[in-house]
Amino acid sequence: MSTQKALILEQAKAPFVLDTVPIPSPGLGEVLVKVKASALNPVDCAIQAWGIIVTSYPTILGRDIAGDVEQLGKDVQGLSKGDRVFFKSQFFRTEYGGFQQYALVSASSLGKVPSHISYDQAASIPLTFTTAAVGLLPEKPHGAGLSPTLDPSVKFPNESALVIGGGTSVGQFAIQILNFLGFKTIITYASAKHTDYLKSLGATHLVDRSRFRSITSAPIKTVYVAVLMPMPGTQDAGYACLAPGGQMIVAIPEPVKREEDPEGRRVIGINASAPYYAGFMDIMWKKLPKMVEDGAVVPNRVEVLPNGLVSIVDGLKRLQNGEVSGVKLVVHPQETPIGELTANLECLMNTVRQHTV
Repeated sequence: MSTQKALILEQAKAPFVLDTVPIPSPGLGEVLVKVKASALNPVDCAIQAWGIIVTSYPTILGRDIAGDVEQLGKDVQGLSKGDRVFFKSQFFRTEYGGFQQYALVSASSLGKVPSHISYDQAASIPLTFTTAAVGLLPEKPHGAGLSPTLDPSVKFPNESALVIGGGTSVGQFAIQILNFLGFKTIITYASAKHTDYLKSLGATHLVDRSRFRSITSAPIKTVYVAVLMPMPGTQDAGYACLAPGGQMIVAIPEPVKREEDPEGRRVIGINASAPYYAGFMDIMWKKLPKMVEDGAVVPNRVEVLPNGLVSIVDGLKRLQNGEVSGVKLVVHPQETPIGELTANLECLMNTVRQHTV
């Protein structure tokens, strides 16, 4: 059986271990992908550090993947070996994660990479675009219901929205989705160093919290909190901006609990892998590649880490320590130094074992 290199989380809150595992075979309706780029996300840090979300170990993390179709499972149509594809890892199981050199995916849950973007750029999109999209677009109660079919004719030309954390990967995509929907005013709280870039994505104003009401007197019916680990009071600040009947989307599954609001305001927590989004996800993956091709969705800016899988642990530490801003960290699993690993595998594995995020 052929083997590959993978970064494995053997149990909850354990250090990562670099090891050799079998290359899986695609099942019915599945595709085996040679992983050319895999992006790091704060949720990877949270799973390893806090033991959340994942219920079965060992597991391989890495939710954002881009690569080449290597093998087709039974009944897969519309794809060929060598096609460039990008996708969000569907399950927290070893065969599906991106922190390895080959991964499985359902053929219905991927898109072809547009020719004008790189694997690295493509890998910056799936998870964080999905997180932004499922909060804003699907039908209520699990989404804000702004455009469940991603119909380009649906516009909100007289409405204003606020994105807290616009410089994050999720925040950048929330801004772009609101721009796609034609919102008149898109205000964001983010570091001033990102002003020009966020305006290029569709933000109309980047402000301090204190200046918010000097920009628009229009009611804010849509607030997106795009911060995975928000500071105390962040959700309160967003909620305080909501007009009666407004909706605040929070990019975590369990936002601050709120009593029933007499003015009809509501809070939506996001779990991008929840089964009730399945129908919307089918629609999204049919339309997302064309949106990227047309420039309606722009990938995150990326920073590529050297030495493939070996660099993931240090990259996740940087994320956890708040040392990454405005870019997506990406690794190339195929560039894991195989020759060096052959000679010094135990030394490298011990080094990885000694680090914890």
